[in-house]
Amino acid sequence: MGRAFIFPGQGAQTIGMGRALAEAYPAARDVFDEVDDALGEALSATIWEGNIETLTLTQNAQPALMATSLAAMRALEAEGVDIAAAQYVAGHSLGEYSALAAAGALSVSDTARLLRIRGRAMQEAVPVGVGAMAAILGLDLEAVRALAADAAEGEICEAANDNDPGQVVVSGHKAAVERAVEMAKPRGAKRAMLLPVSAPFHCALMAPAADVMRAALDEVSMDAPAVPLIANVRAEAVTDPEEIRALLVSQVTGAVRWRESVGYMAAQGVTETWEIGAGKALSGMVRRIEKDIAVRNIGTPEEVVAAAAALQDS
Repeated sequence: MGRAFIFPGQGAQTIGMGRALAEAYPAARDVFDEVDDALGEALSATIWEGNIETLTLTQNAQPALMATSLAAMRALEAEGVDIAAAQYVAGHSLGEYSALAAAGALSVSDTARLLRIRGRAMQEAVPVGVGAMAAILGLDLEAVRALAADAAEGEICEAANDNDPGQVVVSGHKAAVERAVEMAKPRGAKRAMLLPVSAPFHCALMAPAADVMRAALDEVSMDAPAVPLIANVRAEAVTDPEEIRALLVSQVTGAVRWRESVGYMAAQGVTETWEIGAGKALSGMVRRIEKDIAVRNIGTPEEVVAAAAALQDS
């Protein structure tokens, strides 16, 4: 059975995520301690006892979601399941960093620092209120690209996340994104809605953040991942550290090609995905993209134990 470990992106955060893992598995607790040390603050307290508004700040959500995913990965390892159980790793946007840390390409400390830098840089790239993102439901990628081009009217409006066959997210200048929302239903969309995000991710407006990440990534050591990464912007497997470094920079302004990434997994024989960390959004997308791929969520001690048992029985 081909298996991919997939790692969630922003929006999956909840207060309390990962706490049960940290209480049940010392190695999971160590991840949160390592992230706290790397950032010089008690991010774990924000995750477990803070308010959702503070946790949702991009600079907090990104390292927090990574910490939760890596805690789940360490819990799996404690139950005898290591990264070699996966044929591939992949992650949605910031989840790509979690995937690389899980596969040993980046240290947890470096990943936490990179995601803190990334979160701040993405937030600071565009003044609040200038950009926006919107989900367009019921139109395919090409239709949404045409919609975005017509809505731009000299501004930036681009397809940012190709999530599944019926959901594409657009990103860009607020007025252009609002025009896309207004134009979507007359063009056959089932629904179009602005998203509660603080910046227009994965579009050309993020160019200043890409420059910041290029410099930050140049400063860290990166090894080849233990299993291949399916890269967001390429939707195919990569293993070369320098290539991955360049793709992580491109990812800041480039589209997340998740639908194509899952299609690639299926074509390479993946029959099961394990979503490792908070939430179940990626599993829902996988089901809508490839109905023959089984999904499993791993975010609690009970789910860790069940996954390890299922692997031993297979």
